[in-house]
Amino acid sequence: MASSSSAPLTLARLNTAPPDVAAKMLDGLYEHTPWIVGQAMAHRPFKTLAHLKHTLTVVLDEAGDEAKKTLIRAHPELAGKAMVSHTLTAESTNEQLKAGLTQCSHEEFALIQKLNADYNAKFGWPFILAVRGPRGVGLSKQHIIATLQRRVHGHPDFELQECIRNIHRIAEIRLNDKFGLEPTLGQDVWDWQEQLARHTDPGYAELGQLTVTYLTNAHRACAQDIAGWMRGCGFDNVEIDAVGNVVGIYKGSDPATKTLLTGSHYDSVRNGGKYDGRLGIFVPMACVRELHKEGKRLPFGIEVVAFAEEEGQRYKATFLGSGALTGSFDPAWLDQLDTDGISMRQAMQTAGLPATLDAIATCRRDPAQYLGFVEVHIEQGPVLNELNLPLGVVTSINGSVRYVGEVTGQASHAGTTPMARRRDAACAVAELALYLEARAGQDAQHGEGVVATMGQLNVPNGSINVVPGACRFSLDIRAPNDAQRHAVEADVLQQLQAICTRRGVSFSLEETMRASAAPSAPALQARWEQAVAATGLPVHRMPSGAGHDAMKLHDTMPQAMLFVRGENSGISHNPLESSTADDMQLAVDAFAHLLLQQLATS
Repeated sequence: MASSSSAPLTLARLNTAPPDVAAKMLDGLYEHTPWIVGQAMAHRPFKTLAHLKHTLTVVLDEAGDEAKKTLIRAHPELAGKAMVSHTLTAESTNEQLKAGLTQCSHEEFALIQKLNADYNAKFGWPFILAVRGPRGVGLSKQHIIATLQRRVHGHPDFELQECIRNIHRIAEIRLNDKFGLEPTLGQDVWDWQEQLARHTDPGYAELGQLTVTYLTNAHRACAQDIAGWMRGCGFDNVEIDAVGNVVGIYKGSDPATKTLLTGSHYDSVRNGGKYDGRLGIFVPMACVRELHKEGKRLPFGIEVVAFAEEEGQRYKATFLGSGALTGSFDPAWLDQLDTDGISMRQAMQTAGLPATLDAIATCRRDPAQYLGFVEVHIEQGPVLNELNLPLGVVTSINGSVRYVGEVTGQASHAGTTPMARRRDAACAVAELALYLEARAGQDAQHGEGVVATMGQLNVPNGSINVVPGACRFSLDIRAPNDAQRHAVEADVLQQLQAICTRRGVSFSLEETMRASAAPSAPALQARWEQAVAATGLPVHRMPSGAGHDAMKLHDTMPQAMLFVRGENSGISHNPLESSTADDMQLAVDAFAHLLLQQLATS
């Protein structure tokens, strides 16, 4: 926060001050590098603080990699010589103090010093970490040391990006302090996710890992927490439905007006992250709470659904929660068994759910009663991170197709079989893998969002001195529209046939999944775009390569999604998955703006 001796800075003052005076107002934002702020002042007036923050990142990006490396080298090491000699800037001193780095034990100090030296020797610049963390209150020493131990093994390109991202995060927090800004709603959303993460399945809790699978004790505890928080936010009706979805309804002032549906899932993959799915539950919850605090009702109702299952981890029933709303719950799922031999029907009964098809059928929504479905979700990828953008508007959820296959050749002696006479199954699959990468890359070069992956490739019972006689593999092809996906798929399958014919091997192939693309409804997408623009950020449109509950709701009603930037290069389905309270605040602001847009058309 701003010091008590001076009033917080305002955009009005910054926008109207002479350039040199304005730059002086932001003194200390970037360590010993005032030119970034100086050049940014040429882009005034700034519409919002988010606009200013993004402009600063653009100025540095345009300066190139050498300027970035010089900026990194202008920063002190964490718990380094500058701290010991008391020559840190006031800002750095405050940040390292908040993280407890000024009170390291002898062993901690020695370890950090060694890691700093190893890191600098490898990359040629100091390790940079925004030690006040994603919530702005300070990381623990243990977290800082673990991050340094991990990143010292990173790739130089990745580390350059990570250092710059952390420098911009440091500048963001310093700007917040200068402007007396605290992202309180973003912090509340962040806190809800942290609190929910205390529930995790047995076998993972002991390892400090987050795993919440369908209808386990941890899953049921999550549902109870979410329901309780919804009631505290002022929802009029809160219930746990027949499949375990937590449903909160904030009624509109006009019963004749349709309801806006939103939400996401609260289950997780094994050893996953805290924000995947859950962010899309808590962002609209925060908006409803603010409406309730102000005693406001919109003409339309807001229905927030925390979907019980999306990941398909305990049972092979992906999108079970949202599927129940669209009427696509498969009756055969009830008889599926988990690894402990417990059927879904038994798990439902243990959880106090009716476990009957008649009860599950009551979850189905009448699309005629809804304005559409909107979902906020962490990006789960590196794009927004690389663009230094907190928010992105989803244009389409990629359609996908998956195969598992096997190429059969002839196992033979690796020493006595001439190269020209081999029927090597693994080489055939390897050739296909390279073609898969190249074919998807052709479309990706044109910004088409095609991705293709061979995630499994193995030689059954392979030996070091045997030409592989068989090779098993998988194919995963995704694209923003079905025609594009089909074109890539057809080319890949044709190439597989050609490779096998030329090499004298055969193949078998089984399609295991096919899902149509889910393009965003133009009207809802446009509202997300207007909401992002209202924050002062440029609008970035992007496809989603991952599946989401919005993909299921797309079957019955209009849908559109908003992505929120992730930290650590946007990694997801991983304990390193993270975002900041500031980015979550912008998501809340955008969602609130979307509600106001809907109000204007109701």
